[in-house]
Amino acid sequence: MRSWQDAAWIYGDRRVASLFFFGFSSGLPLALTGATLAAWFTEAGASLTEIGLVSLVGLAYAFKFLWSPLVDRLPLPLLTRVLGRRRGWLLFSQIALAVALLGLAAADPATLRGWTVFWAAVVAFASATQDIAIDAYRTEILEDDQLGAGAAVLVFGYRVAMVTSGGGALILAGTLGWGWAYGCMAALMGVGIAAVLINPEPRAVRETVSQGTGPDIFEWFRDAVIGPFAEFMSRPGWIVILLFVALYKYGDALLGVMAVPFYLKIGFSLAEVGVVSKGFGLAMTLAGAALGGVLVARYGILRALLFAGLLQAASNLVFVYQAWVGYSVPVLVVTIGVENITGGMGTTAFVAYLSSLCNRAYTATQYALLSSMMAAARTFFASGAGWVVEQTDWIAFFLISTAAAVPSLLLLWWIMFRYADTERER
Repeated sequence: MRSWQDAAWIYGDRRVASLFFFGFSSGLPLALTGATLAAWFTEAGASLTEIGLVSLVGLAYAFKFLWSPLVDRLPLPLLTRVLGRRRGWLLFSQIALAVALLGLAAADPATLRGWTVFWAAVVAFASATQDIAIDAYRTEILEDDQLGAGAAVLVFGYRVAMVTSGGGALILAGTLGWGWAYGCMAALMGVGIAAVLINPEPRAVRETVSQGTGPDIFEWFRDAVIGPFAEFMSRPGWIVILLFVALYKYGDALLGVMAVPFYLKIGFSLAEVGVVSKGFGLAMTLAGAALGGVLVARYGILRALLFAGLLQAASNLVFVYQAWVGYSVPVLVVTIGVENITGGMGTTAFVAYLSSLCNRAYTATQYALLSSMMAAARTFFASGAGWVVEQTDWIAFFLISTAAAVPSLLLLWWIMFRYADTERER
């Protein structure tokens, strides 16, 4: 077991530190097809219905697993030969993103709405493709005890990029115009491109070539599409693992859906919620993510998951106290601080766990499948949160959200007890 000092020094590893720039490249496009694009459409006089429909371009992120086998197995002409499979796809998607953002910069929803939507869809598709490649690259370039720290650093870069393409792009649009704002965002994709060119191809795939160009397309399909499923389902306890993946964030998801409505219902203003939640809360999330990386490095993924999961569940009880006290800004600071720091710890450990589940022969496909399933299950299970509140009250709801975290912890205990030998000791 590492000492705390050795565990903290893991952030100084070059491979871990480089993921900040990959995280920046991953987070930059999200707001540019979401909130920032919605603001541009609003200024252009689009109806709320149109703005809502435009947001459907974000479905590319939900269905990215459909083309993840191509990223896993299909070589790109010249790029794969020169850079390798992972960096080739990364560079391809980043160049596509830069071009699509320039296309958006040249369009205008007031006069060229169709072209604006087209380029926004290309940005979302290229961004989802980049995410597939980054997740695979991150998993393959790191050692097992670095997965938590790598996830935390990636989150840092991602959050910085979201602030840049969110608030930063709006400031540029207000002073220079929307075209210049999106043009500057396209130029910032150079951060990710530079990271790809400077950093090496993972050893796990450096010499691997795809069979997709071979004469037997059925063999390629079996290897690229069926292979990831078959390999995962051949593992002991795979059903229990999938249930755990679906349920680990259930308690947090229930609470997250109702958190802001709860704050407003008990008397907090939008400004108070925004300052405490988005400012102080963001800082606590990043602190929690960093601490989660240290926990993974010191204790291993499964033990870090259990510790963070227990804290996540306990953090929901702070909301019980907030509901009992009612309006109190100091208590709100404590509530949001505890929720965000434990949530950051849990997210880092969970991302590290998902990465550890991936066979390096199918990293992109299996990670895309696991993360998509986790997101879909979380969204579906949490959709009834409002109904639960209406049938009970806030205190009962927060107690229920705490109890909702228990099944995943029991599954995790079973995984640790029954399949402990699947995780290498740190």
